[in-house]
Amino acid sequence: MLKVAMLGMAHVHANGYGEHVQRHTDAKMVCIWDDDPARGKAASEKFGVPWYDDLDKVCSSDDVEAVVINAPTSQHPQVMKAALKYKKHIFTEKALTVTTSDADEIVKLVHESGVKFMISLPSRTRSEILFMKSVLDKGLLGKITMMRARVAHNAALDKWFHGGSAWFADEKLAGGGALFDLGCHTTDVMRWFMGEPKSMVAKIQNFSDVYPIDDNSVAVIEFKNGALGILDTSWVHRAGANPYEIYGTDGYVGLNASPNGGLLLNSTQLKSGDIQGYIMPTNLPKALPMPMDQWISAILHGTPMTITVDDGRNLTQLLEGTYRAARSGKEVTF
Repeated sequence: MLKVAMLGMAHVHANGYGEHVQRHTDAKMVCIWDDDPARGKAASEKFGVPWYDDLDKVCSSDDVEAVVINAPTSQHPQVMKAALKYKKHIFTEKALTVTTSDADEIVKLVHESGVKFMISLPSRTRSEILFMKSVLDKGLLGKITMMRARVAHNAALDKWFHGGSAWFADEKLAGGGALFDLGCHTTDVMRWFMGEPKSMVAKIQNFSDVYPIDDNSVAVIEFKNGALGILDTSWVHRAGANPYEIYGTDGYVGLNASPNGGLLLNSTQLKSGDIQGYIMPTNLPKALPMPMDQWISAILHGTPMTITVDDGRNLTQLLEGTYRAARSGKEVTF
């Protein structure tokens, strides 16, 4: 039975992760650390475990084998270093860090420590995303020319963040707004699919003026493989699609791009007699275990994990680059 401490309950997904640990047959929550007494005490009452305000005391405890980090993103380096000092296995909410320099330091420390490290990027476990990756790996689209990805919801329009989640709209604590929070999902998938970035330009807005932080943005990335990427992220989205689309010299694959959603594939390399055109794939790869389940199994049973601390670092690099490009009004090179 893996003994887990919750480090911070600030993130909106913190309660969900706590419940996941409690439901898991091979893990149990043993305590909570939070630097906010009200938040810590409320979580202690909810989960029936003690709350502490001393981070080092929790991380050094022999009763703690692993930690789940849900502190504000700006605190991640401090909290991760405390856990790594005592070689505790780490599961963390995204983003990894606010800056790439901090991310590089964490990557180095994780590799040196040998702990099992998992960052929560659940899009990588989805059947549809795995199918799109297999299409790219098989070369069915030929040479990739462009990828477009949008993720958006109505957080600013409907004023989601307040009380314990108000830090999401504090740039110093969160690192950024819609892009740094919600945009992690599409940014990570694009970096995974397209490879290393070469340069980028970007525009970020505070469109709604509800929170003092970005709520609408577009970034254009040139990757080292020659492809372009378009990322758009929004908290001012009332309706419409959140698609992934990839274009190549031999075809196209899209997810949630059609009125009915789902997957569409068109490839000149796939022919069936005289029938050509778009197909709607149904025989998809099996979904992978969720990131937390992969992490617990890797610690207890040595099974492989499909998401790494290096993936978290690559995500931070693109996020930071987007803000640098937008704030400077200039192209950023990597």
